[in-house]
Amino acid sequence: MDSNCFIRPAIEADTEAFFDICLRTANGGEDASALYSDPHLPGYIWSVPYLKFAREFAFVLVQGDRPVGYVVGVPDTSEFDKELEANWWPLVRRQTAGLTPTCARDADVIERIQNPRSGTVWLQDHYPAHLHINILPGLQAGGWGRRMISTELEALRNQRVAAVHLGVDPNNARARGFYRHLGFSEFERDGAVAYAMRIDKGSGQ
Repeated sequence: MDSNCFIRPAIEADTEAFFDICLRTANGGEDASALYSDPHLPGYIWSVPYLKFAREFAFVLVQGDRPVGYVVGVPDTSEFDKELEANWWPLVRRQTAGLTPTCARDADVIERIQNPRSGTVWLQDHYPAHLHINILPGLQAGGWGRRMISTELEALRNQRVAAVHLGVDPNNARARGFYRHLGFSEFERDGAVAYAMRIDKGSGQ
């Protein structure tokens, strides 16, 4: 484990780092820069809204003085979606209004911006919280992922959250093994893969 790294709470000044890390990990944990015509597109969905609207559950992995990863989450996915619909997506839709899809993943993200969903709909009734974690390639196997997940789960437990879920790229075999190793249960539906865990203090997890 790199002793030059540490985890700290996220701050507003991390916004561009959140966009960048999200882009550089959006292809199954690898760099997706060639897949989006606007480098901010993945971050609009999977990282920056959490920094803006759920910062108490946002943490950054720093190497030296450079952010190299983040973990974000929300205690109530349905409530978070309502807040983003009121306060985030109108802004993003204005910023992307003139974008014509020219790269492989553009159309998918534009569709998500028009019809957003931040969690995995078919899990969030039983696992109301959700999280995302991304660490830059090269640091993903250093033990920091486990520590960041632990930091996030503790923040959620402190808000008396009972259960959490997250989605995973079905092609990301390393991530799938990682979550199973941490004790998450795997779910598959309609080609989508997600993981979930009860995290109440009495659950034994």
